[in-house]
Amino acid sequence: MDMSLVTAAVGMMASNTQSQVATRVLKMNLDAQKQVLQLLAPAQNMPSANNAPGIGGNLDILA
Repeated sequence: MDMSLVTAAVGMMASNTQSQVATRVLKMNLDAQKQVLQLLAPAQNMPSANNAPGIGGNLDILA
């Protein structure tokens, strides 16, 4: 077998492995970002639990 064919086959196998690793890392990053957003979403919708009632609600500036 010609060495150039062997080299090409080994190169294709290596690039396939790199592609699989890159896809796995990308998926892990997306999952981590999704978890952070799930933690932040409830905090944006309601005031802090340590605040007294009425703190952080709507403020009527016309009154």
